[in-house]
Amino acid sequence: MISALARWADRQLIGPGASAMERTVGYATAVAGCALTTAVVAAASMPTIAVVVVAVVAFDLFGGAAVNATSTAKRHFHRPGRSARHHLGFVAVHIQPFLLALAVPGFGWATAATIYVLALVGAVVVTAVPAAARRPVAFAVTVLAITAVGALVTVPSELAWFTPVLLIKLLLAHLLPEDAPR
Repeated sequence: MISALARWADRQLIGPGASAMERTVGYATAVAGCALTTAVVAAASMPTIAVVVVAVVAFDLFGGAAVNATSTAKRHFHRPGRSARHHLGFVAVHIQPFLLALAVPGFGWATAATIYVLALVGAVVVTAVPAAARRPVAFAVTVLAITAVGALVTVPSELAWFTPVLLIKLLLAHLLPEDAPR
């Protein structure tokens, strides 16, 4: 059972053949991010459901940001046959902003929609530019989206980490291949 779970995690979360170091960094980052953000939300006396949802979201985002930056994940997610459609689909299934809107007081639907749309638009822009421009464009749309969220919507201070970590995971770690073409 453990072996089957490890193989599934390798294929789905990190990529086939992930090294012990890559797995350790990914899971350690997931656990640390989960613990840190859960402590902050719990200390704010949020409802239990909010604490649980934040814990699950944080585990995925913090771990995913580290894992998606590994050479194994880069090779797996940018292997031959993968297209912009695959990458945009990966970004689109990250509905965590709406999960937070459902569970966390003060994290509204407009906030969730703004963050989600900025992540999707950012991904469309990054995948649409020539390969040689993707890295600087990804960084540009990430910092602009983080700034836009800060200026346009209200995010509870306990979740100030959410937008930057989500965008780092999706736009910087996932969308960028190991080496940018010249």
